[in-house]
Parts: sequence; C-alpha cells; structure tokens
Amino acid sequence: MKKLCLPLLLTICLLLGACGGREFSDAHEQLSQRLGAVEALSFTANVRAEYENKTARFTLSYSEDSEGGCVTVLSPQLIAGVTARVKPDSTSLEYDGISLGTGELDDYGLSPMSALPMLVQALKAGALDSGWTEGDYTVLQINSTDTLTCTVWFRPDTMTPCQAELISDGRVKIFAEISDWQEGTQVPAPTLEEPTGKIMEY
Repeated sequence: MKKLCLPLLLTICLLLGACGGREFSDAHEQLSQRLGAVEALSFTANVRAEYENKTARFTLSYSEDSEGGCVTVLSPQLIAGVTARVKPDSTSLEYDGISLGTGELDDYGLSPMSALPMLVQALKAGALDSGWTEGDYTVLQINSTDTLTCTVWFRPDTMTPCQAELISDGRVKIFAEISDWQEGTQVPAPTLEEPTGKIMEY
C-alpha cells in the first residue's frame, strides 16, 4: 500500500505544480498581448537606484504612444522637468536640451532614467522565468535580456504593476514603486528640441 501511495502523491504534486506554472504563464502571455495592443501608456514611479557606494532617489513619470516614450523627472526639485525621449521599441534616451548624467548602474545601459523604458520593454517582450503569489499579489520574474531580469508585483484586481525590481549582475539595482498606471489613452508627447550638448550631473 505504501509503495502505491508514494507514486500517487508525487503525481499529484507534479500536476499541482504544472497547474500553477500554467497560471503564471497564461498571466504573462495575456499581459504581453494587452500591453502590445494599447495605443498609449503612462505611469509614475518612485525610483531608488542602488550604486556601489551611494543610493539615489527620483520620482519619474513615463508615457508612451505610437511616436515613442518619454521619461520626465518630477523630483528632486533641482532637476525637475528634465526630459528624455525614447524611440519606439528602444530604450536609448534622447534628451531635450539638457542631458541628465545620473551614472550607469551596469555595463549595459541601466540607469535611473533608462529603468522605466527597460521595465516596459520587459513587460511587453520579456521571457517569463518564474511566477508566484504573495498575499493577493501576483509576482512575475521576467528575463528582459541576457543581462537584465525584472521582478514585478501586480495588483490582483487589474493585473497592473505596482512594484518592480530590476536585477543586473546578480544584484537588485533599481527599486520602483509604481502608481497612476493608465493604458489606452493617447498621451501627448513633448516636442523634441535640438540638444544643446549640455549635461547636468546629479
């Protein structure tokens, strides 16, 4: 009897694990399809960047439409209003007038200003690594590239992101608290002016 029970228990565990995996796989696929189909997207994020020897905090807004994306600094007040544009399907930044030199967090372009475009790119086109639940929240870990992984917490009622961690070189480099997530409404983007070449270090 014991010999029969053990294989049965193992089979049940495997089936339960497969069901859970399918649940997160389906959630990720639906999310990718949903975000790939929206006309516009916008949100605000409190961003904490962890450098080797310092921590930097920013409040940033992100918006995108068919013309590309836009990252704007809301705080700290000293650099509020600095804006960078992002071309469609890209994470490279083009600054309006003044460039903001926040310093890169790895050798692959991750910085406080590029973090939000990289996060959105991961949500749209990244590969699911794993998924789990924490309380009522669904958590997906998504491999964006060979060098960047994003762990994202989603609200249970709307499956919209509320928190994210961007991991590079085996360490969390960016923590983001996300609010005011909106999809579908066309967001007007600022006109890109000719860059002056001036760089503001922060």
